[in-house]
Amino acid sequence: MEEKLNLNQLLQKPIAMMTGEELCFLITKSVESTEAAIPQVASKGNYYGIEGIARVFGCSVPTANRIKKSGIIDKAITQIGRKIVVDADLALALAKESGGIHIKE
Repeated sequence: MEEKLNLNQLLQKPIAMMTGEELCFLITKSVESTEAAIPQVASKGNYYGIEGIARVFGCSVPTANRIKKSGIIDKAITQIGRKIVVDADLALALAKESGGIHIKE
C-alpha cells in the first residue's frame, strides 16, 4: 500500500478527491509522527516545587501536597528551606512500590 501512495502527492490532493485508503494512510502517518514527537509526562530528571510533584503524577497541586505529606515519596524529595527538588523517576518508583498512589500509565 505504501509503495503506491506517495505522501507528498497526497498532501497536495484535496480530501474530497481521496479514496478511503489514501485518507487512512495520511491519518496513520500523521498519528505516527505525532506520537514520536510527544514526550512522556514524567521524563527523567528533576522537577521543582509542589507544582513539580503535580506534574510528575499528573494531578492537582492540592493532591500533590497530600502526596508529599503522606511520606511515600520522601526519598525522592530534597528540601532545603522552601526549595523542593523532586527526582521524578525515583518518586514514580516509590509510589508504584507503595501501591498507595494510583498512577495512570
